[in-house]
Amino acid sequence: MTVPKFLMSIGLSVLAASPFAAAETTKIVFIAGNRSHASGEHEFRAGSMLLAKALNEQSGLDVKAEVVGVEWAKNKEVLDGADGIVIYCDASSAIQGEWEYLDGLAKKGTGIMCMHYAVHPSKEMADKYQRGWIGACHEDNWSVNPHWLAELEVMPGHPIARGVPGKFESFDEFYYHMRFLDDRDKVLDLVTAVPTRERMKRYINMWNWYGADGMGKPQTLMWGIEREDGGRGVGFTGGHYHQNWAIDSFRTVVLNAVVWMAGMDVPEAGVNSKPLTEDELNANLDKYNKPNPRIPLPDLEKFRAMKPAPIPHEREKKP
Repeated sequence: MTVPKFLMSIGLSVLAASPFAAAETTKIVFIAGNRSHASGEHEFRAGSMLLAKALNEQSGLDVKAEVVGVEWAKNKEVLDGADGIVIYCDASSAIQGEWEYLDGLAKKGTGIMCMHYAVHPSKEMADKYQRGWIGACHEDNWSVNPHWLAELEVMPGHPIARGVPGKFESFDEFYYHMRFLDDRDKVLDLVTAVPTRERMKRYINMWNWYGADGMGKPQTLMWGIEREDGGRGVGFTGGHYHQNWAIDSFRTVVLNAVVWMAGMDVPEAGVNSKPLTEDELNANLDKYNKPNPRIPLPDLEKFRAMKPAPIPHEREKKP
């Protein structure tokens, strides 16, 4: 018996409206930048692959995560239907020339998350696009980028805190003193930490008065925003050192943030992922002309024992 087309369309409409209809798989795309630092640092591709594998194979969520490189712009179809996009690269190197395209996706409600150096676009692009996507950006002569052993505190009650202890430690190049939206109340302080002289282990080219003035005060290292277009944005300043993905709490809070950014409900116990072995940590690293040194699992005691780096006092003066 042939079913009339109008009856088939009614049936499909009822099925789509039914609470028992199958939910669509959430699509998340990681845009990973090219290598730029020593092995074990700025491992954008390897870090993205670890996170994507956790989402696809270990989380138990109805999600499909994939990793693309800087060549994505030659085949923009890879972003078709993406619920969330994670940008993990040097500055905006992986999205150059595609600001309008990504802005169009954001205006349609696509979630966007930027990690580590990717929170540092040019001031022009931050003002025009990126700050609106994620709520804040690193800015020259305003933000700072020391390497320090931070005690990270996760925003209580927010979904990204699920399955994560209230506080945990990590040694990373955690930027702070971001340039936030003028309407600061719109931006959530998802992860904070208090920098102190004892915890500061290295200062590089962008230390300034704002860094010194920020000592002893809570600083936002991960932030989030629920945009008026219906999408969500997240920025995270960590992710310089690849070995941090082996810290369970570090990895979980980022996975939670990725899932939240993509519009999903974060599980009550947090996004599940397996502890990383040293072999897994060393898989998919960028290739260099000489053999890569083996990246060990993180040793927080080693970082605690490091002497604090002296702050250049002549740069503590207010501009």
